[in-house]
Amino acid sequence: MNPWTVISLVVVLAVAMATATAAAEGPAANYLVFVDPPPSGVVGTTYQLGILTAALGSEEKAKGAILYNYKNVVSGFSARLTPAELEAVKKQPQVNRVLPSATLSLMSSNFDGIN
Repeated sequence: MNPWTVISLVVVLAVAMATATAAAEGPAANYLVFVDPPPSGVVGTTYQLGILTAALGSEEKAKGAILYNYKNVVSGFSARLTPAELEAVKKQPQVNRVLPSATLSLMSSNFDGIN
């Protein structure tokens, strides 16, 4: 077999394997993660980062994924997660609920004749 044919086949197989791995991981999406309130005396953002760090395996990954922290009305955060990361987050004992992030718009601003 021609050496260039072998090299070409190796390159094609490497690209196919990389593509298959990326497809299995799936695209990242934004999620809202609702968690238990932090223990007394613990800063909420530190607590939430710890939950995400435990799920993703490193603080660097967690800092890269987290988008926003919620602490006034609910305890939680929004993060950009792949399907595998999402499943790891859901397994954390402090996590109560995870919802896909969505932007909603009003269909009308005219309520009972008030603009």
